[in-house]
Amino acid sequence: MSAAAVEYFKVSGGGNDFIALIEPERLPSAGEIAAWCRRGVSLGADGLFVLRRDTAGARMDYFNADGRPAALCINGTRCAARLAFEMGWAGDQLTITTGAGPLRARRSGATAVGLELGPPADPPRELAAQAAGQSYRGHFLEVGVPHFVLLWPESLARAPVAELGPVLRRHAVFGERGANVDFVRFPRPERLEIRTFERGVEAETLACGSGVLAAAATGVALGIARLPLTASTGGGFEMEVEGEAAGGRIVRWSLAGDARILARGTIQADASAAPAAPIWS
Repeated sequence: MSAAAVEYFKVSGGGNDFIALIEPERLPSAGEIAAWCRRGVSLGADGLFVLRRDTAGARMDYFNADGRPAALCINGTRCAARLAFEMGWAGDQLTITTGAGPLRARRSGATAVGLELGPPADPPRELAAQAAGQSYRGHFLEVGVPHFVLLWPESLARAPVAELGPVLRRHAVFGERGANVDFVRFPRPERLEIRTFERGVEAETLACGSGVLAAAATGVALGIARLPLTASTGGGFEMEVEGEAAGGRIVRWSLAGDARILARGTIQADASAAPAAPIWS
């Protein structure tokens, strides 16, 4: 299958944008995914997913922008559900099987999808990481993928995401996999603001669903947040975290927000051509 034969959708979940392939003849290679996700010279995206029908409802395989597979992308899964709904695979509810297990999705508005998730297996764990000559204390937890939540007392407009994100993301304290780095502020117990530096994308993204949940779990554990709460993301969208907590632990929860279909087209061969490194490298 040549690149010119690949039909795709471009979708966005709260500002997280993805290339979506519906039941393709084969999985694209890691090199193809990385090339297609490169901004400026190709389609550009935070990641790519492949969506297929199965007996449970649908199955998705998710890949970060660097071409590597990831067990879960919550905003990607919400977009996958929106596509499945629009294609008539289900009514208003659907089970999507991911690398992290089956998740239940539901329509929650004209362009909104909610996703029900199991509670985190472990509570947030306080950790300290050295970067730029300072010690940064935050909380580490897994919400399908690893997150390091930093409580930022000042305006997030001044948070050094581009400077600290790359350093903390690969810090040895998180092991070989590293972690997504979330800069989080709770202006009120029922509201959070968040900016996330995502591994695999290796940049700040306009939204991160698992980051919103990691931040919510941290706030609940510390007693500075309560459910339901609203999260403001860099893309300008708000995401809603609903559920139940007891003793500082999440018992059940869901995440809902914008999930829109932006475009449909065919990937051309030029989209796979990687440019040479700049001469100053």
